[in-house]
Amino acid sequence: MKNKVAYLSIAIIIIIAVTTIYSATTFYEGFQLRKKDVAFERAKVLQVVSENLNEDRTISGLFLGHQNIELEVLTGEHTGTIMTIRNPMGRMYNVHAKEGMEIIVSIYGDNGVIESLRVYTYQRSHVIYFLLGLFFIVLIGIGRLNGLKSIASLTFTGIMIIGFLIPSVIRGMNPIIAAIITVALSATVTFYLISGWTKKCFTAILGTVIGVSVAGTISYWAGKLAYLSGITMEKSEQLMYIADETDLQVKGLMFAAILIASLGAIMDVGMSMSSSIFELNSVNNKLTKKQLFTSGMNVGKDIIGTMANTLILAFTGGLLNIIIIFMAYKMPYHQLVNLDIISIEIIQALAGSIGIVLTVPITTAIATLMVKK
Repeated sequence: MKNKVAYLSIAIIIIIAVTTIYSATTFYEGFQLRKKDVAFERAKVLQVVSENLNEDRTISGLFLGHQNIELEVLTGEHTGTIMTIRNPMGRMYNVHAKEGMEIIVSIYGDNGVIESLRVYTYQRSHVIYFLLGLFFIVLIGIGRLNGLKSIASLTFTGIMIIGFLIPSVIRGMNPIIAAIITVALSATVTFYLISGWTKKCFTAILGTVIGVSVAGTISYWAGKLAYLSGITMEKSEQLMYIADETDLQVKGLMFAAILIASLGAIMDVGMSMSSSIFELNSVNNKLTKKQLFTSGMNVGKDIIGTMANTLILAFTGGLLNIIIIFMAYKMPYHQLVNLDIISIEIIQALAGSIGIVLTVPITTAIATLMVKK
């Protein structure tokens, strides 16, 4: 019976993943905001014809000026095209081209004819692929079967975000509802792969979904009271342009982002608390519900400090550059703390942390009831 349930569950997960991928592929192929007039392709620097560079006085190793380089396009419809172009190098856009280096170029053209070709950025994907491969090797090498399960759950979560969440939001679905569905399905699949369909798994799922929902609810009402609509978020101008062309609801994106950002930490707490209660009961099943709950909360108190701190530090890390700028210019406190971007990040960090803290007693209470039932 257990094998049948396991096979059925895996089949359902695969069907959901394949259906999501197919739907997302169809959506992205048909979705286009404007006529495509620019392509980004790989190119190889054949030689540096000439250059006029001077090292920046402030930033060591940064060279300013310009280069004339000869390059060959390696991908796309213009593969094999060789051109000599000027590569301006400033502080904001700086690609120091060297012979044999692969870079990314932007090609502007019409009807197959190149109108202009510019250096865009460095070719970095090989570094990302290397680290991704190293991550998988370490995960499988140390975690073995559990490592494979982690990769499977991570892949499913990525599919849900890219294949379901983003297309649904662009199509006009409420971002908060789309995020809750994504969170619920991702948590369910992750916990199932870790421990199978058990009471412990079900408890962790419930605790996680409730904890994430609490974080989203708190952030929503806090944002409403603080008059934060989300239209002042980073890249909000581009998002509003997309909203003009689609049914995208920009206002809910900030709260959806909180749900997704806090999912990992809350999942960790949910499974930790669920496992603790079931393990305590297996060691001593004579413990009463009250004793079991108290013991679980003692474990949870140790978890709370580190996990809440982790989430706040994660949000703070994204603001580090902005905080340095504000402090360097000695921005007044009342101006700083009431800025939209600062308020959004603080609410995100605090709402997520509150969700983590409340997940401990919620999951502990559910696990206590489950284990004694």
